[in-house]
Amino acid sequence: MMNSSSHFFFFLFSALLTTTAIGRRATGDDAPYRDPRLPIEARISDLLSRMTLAEKIGQMTQIDRSVASFDVIRDLSIGSVLNGGDSAPSPDWTPSMWADMVDGYQRAALSSRLGIPMIYGTDAVHGHNNVFGSTVFPHNIGLGATSFQTKAYAAF
Repeated sequence: MMNSSSHFFFFLFSALLTTTAIGRRATGDDAPYRDPRLPIEARISDLLSRMTLAEKIGQMTQIDRSVASFDVIRDLSIGSVLNGGDSAPSPDWTPSMWADMVDGYQRAALSSRLGIPMIYGTDAVHGHNNVFGSTVFPHNIGLGATSFQTKAYAAF
């Protein structure tokens, strides 16, 4: 026969076990949306059913790099970071430093509850003029209007 403290510990253990099992199912590595062998439609349906409204809003949000941080990307489930005109790096940034920054943003996204990767974009229709020493090209229509077809293709 169980006394009242045994009942309490049994209930506490049962609640802990149930909560752990539900949490594991919600975000575990065995979640169907993480299984590349399943049809994409099934994976999408599974992922969407697990997402909160806040996570769905976050995934539809693109923020400028100037306001991006590890915590913001992870905690708000940000779907995309854009390097636009207002977020130029310091002139002494190296390509390695730039790659480390983007890798850090991706680690933040992957460390969110559901581990959804983010998209990083650069607003660079002419070339990446935010990076010191980069090459800047004319718009595609300008390249197409040249008489140097081979050089226009080489620009891409």
